[in-house]
Amino acid sequence: MSDTDSDATIEPDPSDWDSPLFCNPSPTKPTFPKRQSTNHQLSDSEDEEPKSVMKQPATIRRQNTQDFLSGRTSPKLLKKVNKHVMAYSPISTSQKDKNSSEFKKTSDQNNSARGGKSGASKSVPETRVKDCPSLKRKHSSSDSSSRGLVQSACQSIPPCQYGSNCYRKNPAHFKEFSHPSPADDDGAASGSKTRQGPVSPPMKRQKTGTMALTSKEPVAVFDHAQPMSFFLTKVNGISSEYNGAFTMSLKDILSESMGNLQESCQFNYMFEIPWLMQQYPASFKQKPLLCVHGFQGGQKAGLEADARKFTNIKFCQARLEMPYGTHHTKMMFLLYDNGLRVVIHTANLIERDWHQKTQGIWISPVFPKLKSGPSLTQGDSPTHFKRDLLQYVTAYKAYQLKDWQDHIARHDLSTANVFIVGSVPGRHMADKKHCFGHMKLRKLLHDHGPLKEQASKWPVIGQFSSIGSLGASKENWLSVEFLQSLATVKGTSSIPLASVPLKLIFPSVDNVRTSLEGYPAGGSIPYSINVAKKQPWLQTYFHQWRSEGRGRNRAMPHIKTYCRPSPDWGEAAWFLVTSSNLSKAAWGALEKKGSQLMIRSFEIGVLFVPQFLNGKSVFKCSSKLRDAEQKSFVLPYDLPPRAYTKEDEPWIWDIAHKELPDSNGNMWCPS
Repeated sequence: MSDTDSDATIEPDPSDWDSPLFCNPSPTKPTFPKRQSTNHQLSDSEDEEPKSVMKQPATIRRQNTQDFLSGRTSPKLLKKVNKHVMAYSPISTSQKDKNSSEFKKTSDQNNSARGGKSGASKSVPETRVKDCPSLKRKHSSSDSSSRGLVQSACQSIPPCQYGSNCYRKNPAHFKEFSHPSPADDDGAASGSKTRQGPVSPPMKRQKTGTMALTSKEPVAVFDHAQPMSFFLTKVNGISSEYNGAFTMSLKDILSESMGNLQESCQFNYMFEIPWLMQQYPASFKQKPLLCVHGFQGGQKAGLEADARKFTNIKFCQARLEMPYGTHHTKMMFLLYDNGLRVVIHTANLIERDWHQKTQGIWISPVFPKLKSGPSLTQGDSPTHFKRDLLQYVTAYKAYQLKDWQDHIARHDLSTANVFIVGSVPGRHMADKKHCFGHMKLRKLLHDHGPLKEQASKWPVIGQFSSIGSLGASKENWLSVEFLQSLATVKGTSSIPLASVPLKLIFPSVDNVRTSLEGYPAGGSIPYSINVAKKQPWLQTYFHQWRSEGRGRNRAMPHIKTYCRPSPDWGEAAWFLVTSSNLSKAAWGALEKKGSQLMIRSFEIGVLFVPQFLNGKSVFKCSSKLRDAEQKSFVLPYDLPPRAYTKEDEPWIWDIAHKELPDSNGNMWCPS
């Protein structure tokens, strides 16, 4: 029996689980405290600072799998530790309080900068605001004494180049630059010397050159991220600096700013229907919604029960033809009155996935309608996005998706600049062998990948949130079959694989322990001890999760990405964001001497190839948001990857972690 066959007869592949066991289709809403700041456009039930999972001192709360799946916490025993133990934790209570106060200070400043009024933040003395009209930006031409105060208070700082036309409200700006009264501007207009330049100031930017978009409409954030259009989800509990440019919340994606929604379709693995409906604006809550899922039996009945009070919701059950397969795809179709938008991402439609985790999102432009009517070939892009999307949706063989196939056919998708890399359950042979899974990625890189002389020895990075059974040795699948696809260059897959460094980013125990969520974050990183014991060789490839450049060091990744960076880490030959974890079930495994590819699960992702984005063979890449350029690719993690030390261990979710408490003072005790 082959290794692939043995996988099918032993157990489900845990790498396709977004949470333990299988989803409870009728989850209870997580009890996150009410948010206290409007820094980020997040769910109304979210808080800016992570709260302790346990409120009862020195108690143990036992929760079953259903509790975890409903979002309350984990299926494990979270035990509150004594205060004297916390004193030895790298993240002490006092440090958390300090961080909290610093974050609150930053939040207050940002809120004052975005508010409709120009009030000063708490860091600015109130008397200064009251006594200096230049800070309040309200001037009276008849009050000569007030004008004298303005000049006296501000005479030591340079004038703002935009004068009274300045729109900025941040008190820090008024500390650095003085502003004239309207009378001064009137005098300038009547003949006095004044500056030459634009009447209106340019779009506000941070000192770093990255747009400060925390207060902008979602469509402005979207426009700024072009042509890459790659985003991370907003994270509660981090500085607002990292929740502006290149970030989106679910409410942002579904907002009126992005388009006048007529109907939508949500493909996903897990749903919290009441929470999902809260993310739609009031004007869109009654619009038709189709949810595509893979639930069966009681799980399906529970999901449908949750949606009974929402008369606009219908369901489509994906056929799972292979044992232990899942419907793991995460995609949205948003039909507007002026076109169609496609969103491919990595988050389940449950509140905790959009709260304090790192998730990835690709958002398409609005595709306009074809003037010639529906067509399977017209309106396709150079990346064949329309052809491949129709092929993927058709593979569901579901009558409920016929209307959406027609919507896609009726629209012009020629502006899509990414490739679809999807997985569909089944055994794919002949020409179809290269339509899905890692063989689709291999074909795309063969046709459009980097040149052999340029990138054949560049490293390959894989980053994921779960790991399946890969075999007793690396040669079984990872370092031969799978790496061959990842290492493919233009024109050939025959690359000496020994010369291609493979670096796998997977959270360590300490990454999870010190995260915003603490140990419960590990409930969405299901790597089991039984699988890990069979493949100890895999640990030599592991690198820690690090995301200082995006402010997400402590936001555990549920995102899955694969990338081919240059040896100096400043460029990349391609980048892929996908729902596929590191598993044969997701990517597929070759059978019968390579004549067919067996895939168990539905997955989807998009491949970014430089020549379709900037017309070059590579694009610049960095995780440092402050250094990001308009056409560079802003990565979700830091480069170079940092290898595990001898003391580091990969996160295993079904063994105890009691050596040190987590950031919320809990231990992880499997039941």
